[in-house]
Amino acid sequence: MADFDAIVVGAGCAGSVAACVLAREGKSVLLIERGGDAGSKNMTGGRIYTHSLRPVFPDFEDEAPLERKITKEKISLITENENTTIEFASPELGRPENSSYSVLRGPFDRWLAAKAEEAGAECIFGITVEDLVWEDDRIAGVRAGEDEITAEVTILADGVNSLLTEKAKLATRPSAHQLAVSVKETIELPEQVIADRFQAEAGEGSAWLFAGAATHGHVGGGFLYTNRESISIGLVATLSDLCTSKVPVYQMMEDFKNHPSVAPVLRGGKLVEYSGHLIPEGGYDMIPTLYADGCLVTGDAGMLCINLGYQVRGMDYAVASGEIAAQTVLEALEAGDVSSARLSSYRTKLENSFVLKDLQAYRNFPSFMEGTSRIFCGYPEMAADILRSMFTVDGSPVQPIKKKAMGPVKELGMWNVLKDVRKGVKAL
Repeated sequence: MADFDAIVVGAGCAGSVAACVLAREGKSVLLIERGGDAGSKNMTGGRIYTHSLRPVFPDFEDEAPLERKITKEKISLITENENTTIEFASPELGRPENSSYSVLRGPFDRWLAAKAEEAGAECIFGITVEDLVWEDDRIAGVRAGEDEITAEVTILADGVNSLLTEKAKLATRPSAHQLAVSVKETIELPEQVIADRFQAEAGEGSAWLFAGAATHGHVGGGFLYTNRESISIGLVATLSDLCTSKVPVYQMMEDFKNHPSVAPVLRGGKLVEYSGHLIPEGGYDMIPTLYADGCLVTGDAGMLCINLGYQVRGMDYAVASGEIAAQTVLEALEAGDVSSARLSSYRTKLENSFVLKDLQAYRNFPSFMEGTSRIFCGYPEMAADILRSMFTVDGSPVQPIKKKAMGPVKELGMWNVLKDVRKGVKAL
């Protein structure tokens, strides 16, 4: 007889939600996290879209350690010292069905793990799962040091660099072009200072994404999220492209923080956190096999993440896939069948949910981003050239706006622009 109905490896969004849903139904669950506590090794992003959180935790807004509700979106194309920005603010972004919040993953992940423990799951921190336990061709648990712990089903939620998914023979190591390196800093500032600098109402804040000089023209971009008493700022750069850069990512980060558009909002702040990690960016085509006899893969370990340039999503996919994994396990345990054939319904459920529908819809976007270098070195300069000519008044006779715009466009190449627009429309 197995020690547990389910073992969940990884106490991030996917793992803790899966453990919580299973424990609520009376199943014996062990949640294992290699960090000293949940969230101690997680600093990704900084924003969660809450539509997937609400069905699992209806009262999350009263309980969870949320930072600011995002009601303002900004996207900037930046050159070395110029900035072209689109800004959108709307109360619609704050409606319950549309809401998103900035979060600090340390406190947020600890809250999620506490909800799993409150539901009855056993949580163990500071333990690294090194291998899987096999019974013939079935995964029957995990091995940590000298200890073997068995379960009817093992859920792998151990993040993008999941060695266990490889050991389960469900995936191979991702290619460099399918991964991005992310570095992030948390800059402490007084709550009112942040509200004033971002013109935010109480409890509200901004999400700000950057492309261009943020990564010195390489594939990737910058991000900034307002927290209650801090700002999360960072860079994401595709690993394969970063390898060709003469500028290391830590220097990119310093240059980004010192950009004329960024430095003023950070002024006087205190660095309280710095970290880095990998992000899956290959989209639908890098999703591994998600099930095996006695095993499911969820969250970032399943590569369920997407970067659309104007929107970065992963946490809502992790929460939803964790819940769906738990539902699949409950059905399998009820049927007394944890075979691959039975657990394959997990993939079907994901395909019928927004998770894989979204990733399928944007299947071609990662290759579009990777293959369109002008987004990062070309279009930021073109936009700055056009707007500089429009807003500069020096006493020279004015020119028609069409002529002002066409000069920079022709310099980049009209045919290049048309090709990129066509590719982008098809990818989106």
